[in-house]
Amino acid sequence: MKHIVILGNGISGITAARHIRKHSDFRITVISGETEHFFSRTALMYIYMGHMKYQHTKPYEDFFWAKNRIELKKAWVKTIDFDTKTLHFETPETMQYDQLILAVGSSINRFGWPGQELAGVQGLYSYQDLELMEANTAAVTSAVIVGGGLIGIEMAEMLLTRNIPVTFLVREKSYWNNVLPEEESALIGRHIEEHGVKLRLSTELAEIIPDENGRVKAIKTTTNEQIECQFVGLAVGVHPNLSLLKDTKLETDRGILVNEFLETNLPDVYAIGDCVQHRTPQQDRKSVEQIWYTGRIMGETVARTICGERTAYQPGVFFNSAKFFAIEYQTYGQVPARLPEECDTFYWENKEKQVALRLNFRKDNQALTGVNGFGIRLRHEVFDRWIKEKKPIQQVLAQLHEAHFDPEFFRRYEPEIVADYNEKHPTTPITQVRQPNFWEKLFS
Repeated sequence: MKHIVILGNGISGITAARHIRKHSDFRITVISGETEHFFSRTALMYIYMGHMKYQHTKPYEDFFWAKNRIELKKAWVKTIDFDTKTLHFETPETMQYDQLILAVGSSINRFGWPGQELAGVQGLYSYQDLELMEANTAAVTSAVIVGGGLIGIEMAEMLLTRNIPVTFLVREKSYWNNVLPEEESALIGRHIEEHGVKLRLSTELAEIIPDENGRVKAIKTTTNEQIECQFVGLAVGVHPNLSLLKDTKLETDRGILVNEFLETNLPDVYAIGDCVQHRTPQQDRKSVEQIWYTGRIMGETVARTICGERTAYQPGVFFNSAKFFAIEYQTYGQVPARLPEECDTFYWENKEKQVALRLNFRKDNQALTGVNGFGIRLRHEVFDRWIKEKKPIQQVLAQLHEAHFDPEFFRRYEPEIVADYNEKHPTTPITQVRQPNFWEKLFS
């Protein structure tokens, strides 16, 4: 019987295992040294905050794996012999494979700062990082977070739930402005400060200063300012985890290089998820995309190929979501920080409610190209369809009710949004707006 070995039990590897089992009777083994069972990595913060326990983060009951004949092995792989198709573990044990799927994820970035290896300095990616953060923050009275991305926001929220004051160092002039347009960046920056975080913009880390016991006691910025702290959270991004693959025949660059079928340069070896670098990225996509849903799609795609239906990776219209304290964020299509020359944009914001919507569209045919939503829940399938259909911005606004999603008793903002558009675009006003039906009014 063919033996499929999957190295990594994140969303990519587990999706591949589940779909291979749906379509085949192959032997499947999933290997991870991090945890025995698959868990939701995005829920790590809620364990720390006391909202969940680890067992609550496991999407499947423990009996699921044996029931579906998916073997789980908790172990760290030390080396891979691709010639003999053999995995060598940190113990003397080995394992043979017929086909290998590498789903080895990411590692946190460190940029050579003096003191970055001190006790009390860490990132947040793995379950072991969560355990380390529990230990590192046990007697902390102040913390510094370095980096302006999503993990930094999560770490800030985690620390604040334990009444640990947080200073947030962001080297850009506004929060996450390499991703968010100016208005959205300012909105989130204000929201961060409203939660008591000291947001230090245009500020870079120079070094981390130890105490007499080898633990962090302060940081120094590039302007020689010293900030006392007993914990430093490094949130300056991640990179594909290639540590296991150095000096092997597997071709890598920033990540493991794959073609459109997620095949590497070696026979019977595939790569999926955060560790992947696409040799030929699709239009409007990056060569390295470390996003939950792209990992899931890659897992489904590689499973089809391994089960005899060679299938190309098709991620579709870009989307992502996150949460900045109390503000939910959704994005669809292309909304870069700097507006492309061929595009125009419409931005609406209700500052009182901290709700915002941005619609990017082409100048020539008015076709929708991208959407940002903050504090307002949007239907993925609707915006996905409108972007694919190149729906004109005027039609999008006229039918905006179709894209609003919220099962709770939340206020609707479509009239305000359309009125604002008409004020800003008096020559092409929206005159025919589809009205909500009885049920939409009832739940508005």
